[in-house]
Amino acid sequence: MISNRKVLIIALFISALAIPACSKKNIVINNSDEHAAETSLVTVDIDWASFLARHDLVWTRLPTEWYEAPFLGNGLLGTQIRRKSDTSIRFDIGRSDVQERRPLSEGGAIFARSRLPIGHFSLDTAGKIVGGDLRLRLHDAEVTGTIKTDKGGIQLRCFVHTDEMLLIVEAKPDGGEAGCRFQFHPEEAVAPRMNTKRRLQEGYVPNPPFVLSKVGAVRLCTQNLLRGGQTATAWRAASKGDILTLRASVAHTPRQANAYRIALETIQRTERIPVNDLLSSHRRWWHNYYTESFISLSDTYWESFYWIQMYKLASATRENRGLLDNQGPWLQPTPWAGAWWNLNVQLSYWPTITSNRLHLTESLLERLDNHTQALIDAVPEPYRHDSAGIGRVTGQELVSGISYPLGVPGQDKAEVGSLPWALHDYWLAYRASMDDQRLREKLFPLLKRSINYYLHFLETGDDGKLHLPTTYSPEYGSGPDCNYDLALLRWGCQTLLRICKRLKIDDPLIPKWQNVLANLTDYPVDKNGYMIARGVPFAKGHRHFSHLLMCYPLYLETVEKPGAKELAFKSVKHWHSLGSSRGYSLTGASSISSAYGDGNAALKYLNGLRPYLQASTMYKEAGPVIETPLAGAQSIHDMLLQSWGDRIRVFPAVADAWPNVVFHNLRAEGAFLVSAMRRDGKTRWVRIRSLAGEPCKVMPNLAEPVRVAPNTTSVLTPLGHGVFEISLARNDEIILYTGDELSQLKVLPLVPQRGQTNIFGLK
Repeated sequence: MISNRKVLIIALFISALAIPACSKKNIVINNSDEHAAETSLVTVDIDWASFLARHDLVWTRLPTEWYEAPFLGNGLLGTQIRRKSDTSIRFDIGRSDVQERRPLSEGGAIFARSRLPIGHFSLDTAGKIVGGDLRLRLHDAEVTGTIKTDKGGIQLRCFVHTDEMLLIVEAKPDGGEAGCRFQFHPEEAVAPRMNTKRRLQEGYVPNPPFVLSKVGAVRLCTQNLLRGGQTATAWRAASKGDILTLRASVAHTPRQANAYRIALETIQRTERIPVNDLLSSHRRWWHNYYTESFISLSDTYWESFYWIQMYKLASATRENRGLLDNQGPWLQPTPWAGAWWNLNVQLSYWPTITSNRLHLTESLLERLDNHTQALIDAVPEPYRHDSAGIGRVTGQELVSGISYPLGVPGQDKAEVGSLPWALHDYWLAYRASMDDQRLREKLFPLLKRSINYYLHFLETGDDGKLHLPTTYSPEYGSGPDCNYDLALLRWGCQTLLRICKRLKIDDPLIPKWQNVLANLTDYPVDKNGYMIARGVPFAKGHRHFSHLLMCYPLYLETVEKPGAKELAFKSVKHWHSLGSSRGYSLTGASSISSAYGDGNAALKYLNGLRPYLQASTMYKEAGPVIETPLAGAQSIHDMLLQSWGDRIRVFPAVADAWPNVVFHNLRAEGAFLVSAMRRDGKTRWVRIRSLAGEPCKVMPNLAEPVRVAPNTTSVLTPLGHGVFEISLARNDEIILYTGDELSQLKVLPLVPQRGQTNIFGLK
């Protein structure tokens, strides 16, 4: 173990030897706060404003569709900006928690807990729009631009305040546009699925009509809901000098009819605050947010895509704000106006963990922590004493019933795995933080309940193995011993035993979990690879990788097992050969390829995502959804850093086309922050900082001999096959490098490829 004092002494000694990264003036003693200043071993030199400006989304043509429009949000309230007509610019307004709360008997969760539209604002011009430009400024999280008409022009600035539920739009008209004005266009609070062609709900009773009113200079639109609760939009447009400013707020109260008071108070209070003061606090949050980690790639297209996803995540969700569902705060007409738990939620949250943005993950964990009773109520009554589950679709409060539940006679499509899969995200967040109290009090009891539901239905077959009855593999079909459920059951039992060992819990179910692991039937496999279920081959085009979870993200059949890579790649090849794949089929195949160390295949599949990405990096399929691009960000993480099993893997699957990569403070399991540089196709150095003092094994992907700074042999133990064990106390760090001389440990953005700045937007 190396103490903080020793680290400081060694660092001072190294600085005397003139190793570039360790100048005396930069030395900082380790601090227990993980967000405190970095030690001197790595210097970060990033001009964030300049770096992110090269990834700003730029429109020289005004967008007209949801898929291509600039978007803003604060994790709950959001807007998008697009051309509505020849004389109008549209500002959509949405809020993630505005939803129905009807009994499930009224159409199931897909209708009874559906998201609801609110409306939009328009900026109506005096003349006919003939052009314009917009710029989504990532660093400041605001949109600026100009609208040109045949009578003049209007300069725009728009942002959704990071703390207040407040949309601000400034319009500065010139010439004949002095008469431009803002208007609100409310929408009826009708489940969006009722406005699509997908399985409309018979007998759907609309909510009461909205009511327009005015209190002083503030206008209100109040929407009462049929089963209680209220949504209210308050706004005021006022001129000062040559600037017309719209301030708008949306409030939602789920059970009381007082949202109008909250929205009204927000406008009345914040209109006393100058816009520039609001901008200052807004920008401060965003500027701090970006510094939580850093990635720069020699492939500028994917570097730009990545940083837009980091912006999108914090626009779509925050701690104590909206659960990241299929659309975030940018609801549009869609058949998917809610949270889908058979893939979408899980994929959306993956990148929050590796990117060291666990505060964003909280919006998922808080839901699971605070709505456990809804999860218990989702299973049939005879199993509620020890089990829990979640349906395919929920609203923000997780109310649902399991889709085709086990234990109900005549059901043959039981969709059971959604909760265990969601809890795998929770487990990843735990492993990134090592919060044992939360593990004991929250995750362990809920994971135990989710696995108990499977245990009620396991049966011993003639072969002496344990088998699952017929369940449903998401979006494909049903069969006994579904690979989807076998993988989640196996992972769940392994994890429960692991938790008991760590927390010294003598749980009475330990023998049962051990028996499952010893006797559970093997995954069904045929000549084409993993099947859907026993007797159910993978025989038709299918977008979901539900039958491959044992490969990724569960890492049960790993590259370390003989034959596992070959079987996985055979399965992926067959899956994609049958067609019907979609965007997340490509991100899934990319991450599976990375799990087995094939970076070139990972990039090939990721590049296949490009045609699906619209001007704003939103995703277009049968309706607006946002999970696939976010999963693409995780696919990039998987190329750069993996930490499954008991070791950290640095650059485990980087494509040859990415010879230069640098990342800083990506988060690995065990609560480690990892930084590394790859230059000319070779890893140059790796820095590891421990936040929890956990055991550390690392595969640094460095040419041997591997050297250490601080220069001591007592903290690094070679284990063979490129694996090293490191002893690090909490908040200690170490540098691993190769060669005779330690290169400068400075984190800098890579030079963008020629002509590859501001790639996204409409040109």
